Parts: sequence; structure tokens; C-alpha cells
Amino acid sequence: MNVDAALDSALFSPEGLLPAVIQQWDTREVLMLGWMDREALRRTLTEGRVTFWSRSRQEYWRKGDTSGHAQFVRSAALDCDADTLVVQVEQIGAACHTGTRTCFDGRDIDVAGLIPEDER
Repeated sequence: MNVDAALDSALFSPEGLLPAVIQQWDTREVLMLGWMDREALRRTLTEGRVTFWSRSRQEYWRKGDTSGHAQFVRSAALDCDADTLVVQVEQIGAACHTGTRTCFDGRDIDVAGLIPEDER
């Protein structure tokens, strides 16, 4: 799918946003979740660097421009409903604003009691 087709296919929320799951391309490690509007998605797909829409600052931000912790796009795919994007990247440095490799470090939820033992 080319860029124009991807932009036309993506189903943005009523607020004009699309959740983007960012994943390390070779290990498949989930690094973070960000939000893209149509322009951020276009920039991501045409410039090779991940660009997000900041909901708090109401502006575009390209990962790594101030931190040096850049994300270089390796591939991108819309899910079956076209309302969520996964972007596989080459992550340089930390992905999380806290300075950790991934935003999903250290907050594991113990669900062992919810899953029957024979299904674990």
C-alpha cells in the first residue's frame, strides 16, 4: 500500500487521531504508544522518522529531535480495522520519556489468578 492509500485507508478517531504502537523491528519488543493525526502519519511514512501529534502540547514532535533518542521507520501496518497502526522501528536510545528503553518497563500486572492453571 502506498502512502496516499494508507492515509485514505486509516480510520482516525472523531478527534482526528490514530493510536500508533511503536515496536522494535528485530526483537518485536513493544516500546511505546503514541498518537498520530493524518499529517503526522504522512510525515512518518515519507520522512522515515516517527512523528507524533502531542495531545498535551497540541503540536507535532518527531521522536529524537530534542533527546537524540530517534526512531527510524522499518515498516508500518494498519490493523484489520484500519484504526490502529503498528510501526516497526530501529530505536536509538530510550523510547520512553522517563529514560527507559520501553514505556512498558516495571509495571507488570499480576494476572496469574485470573488465568486457570491449565491455561498458563
